[in-house]
Amino acid sequence: MKNGKLRVALVGVSFGAEFIPIYLKHPDVDSLVLVDTNEKLLNAVGDKFLLEERLTDFNAMLEDKTIDAVHLVTPPATHAPLSIQVMNAGKHCACTIPMGMSIDELYQVIDARKRSGKHYMFMETSVYGREFLYVKNLYEKGELGRIQFMRCAHYQDMEGWPDYWLGFPPLMHPTHAVAPCLMLLGKRPETVYCKGSGRVRKEVEAPYGCPYAFESALISLKDSDVSIEMARFLYHVARGYTESFNIYGERKSFEWQQLESEQPVLFSMALGANAEHVMNDYGRGGLVTEERIQIPDYADRLPAEIGRFTKQTVYDDSNPHLSFLQGGGHGGSHPHLVHEFVRSILEDRTPVPSDIDGAYWTGVGICAHQSAMDGGVVKRVPVFE
Repeated sequence: MKNGKLRVALVGVSFGAEFIPIYLKHPDVDSLVLVDTNEKLLNAVGDKFLLEERLTDFNAMLEDKTIDAVHLVTPPATHAPLSIQVMNAGKHCACTIPMGMSIDELYQVIDARKRSGKHYMFMETSVYGREFLYVKNLYEKGELGRIQFMRCAHYQDMEGWPDYWLGFPPLMHPTHAVAPCLMLLGKRPETVYCKGSGRVRKEVEAPYGCPYAFESALISLKDSDVSIEMARFLYHVARGYTESFNIYGERKSFEWQQLESEQPVLFSMALGANAEHVMNDYGRGGLVTEERIQIPDYADRLPAEIGRFTKQTVYDDSNPHLSFLQGGGHGGSHPHLVHEFVRSILEDRTPVPSDIDGAYWTGVGICAHQSAMDGGVVKRVPVFE
């Protein structure tokens, strides 16, 4: 570190460019190195941000002893191998989702973190999005009451995306959906049961051998009576994009909006002075009110230098990227992720989400897909520690 500040390398500058101005403005970051094998793209992005330090050789970056931390924004199959290389080289690692492509890869990343003594952060956007921060606040204040059930989904049409996404099994990449539910309760998935539904064309099925257009699962949690329903599709479904979660509590429930242009709904059970249910006009069932709610921004939780990036992004309607156009900017989460990564290193503490979080959140999806391919057999989620 230089003057108590970090020198960071950002690997992958396509969607990764979204993070460049955040690192450049973060008060605890000294300098930023851009890394990408696509030299033309690397130079275009480097010129845009007036950054001279550019590398096309990943190994050269690893050999640079002045680099403290690495943020990986690369294709899915590279996540585990590159994360392991980064930590083995003595650098802290942040990696985009998913954490790995197999249960074995998840164990390998955890082992590399333990052996290296470096920090690993799983850069899942959904647990720093405005909606999750809002619901988490309600839950911690006791306003939701006892949680009874959760439902989550990630719907996205991936026609036209890079070739490595073609035919990707839906629930092998589940974390945008399931992470908020698991994070809210702080529980680990224990078993999962999944069914595949529908069919994709042979061209889509071929790369990964998954014939299903849709995968839906039911997750049981360790030391909890709450279940989570999880669903995802990637091809051949006429439905717009959403990364959503619904939380059903005894006192209040939160439901994601049906259309992304709308606002979510908060349902509230009317209670009397003695905390008893107030009956509806027909004398049957509790009186439940419903309201569309405006989710607040949480930029005030960030250093002033990067707070504006909860709403201001590199990619927008005039400068589109598929992840932005379909992902809606990930709920203002990007500066929160960067800040957590940077501060966890400087404070020498486990980042949130950690490698253990990432392994459970990714692993439950891998097990769900295996369940679907086996016709719906219940699968036990491995223990990660």
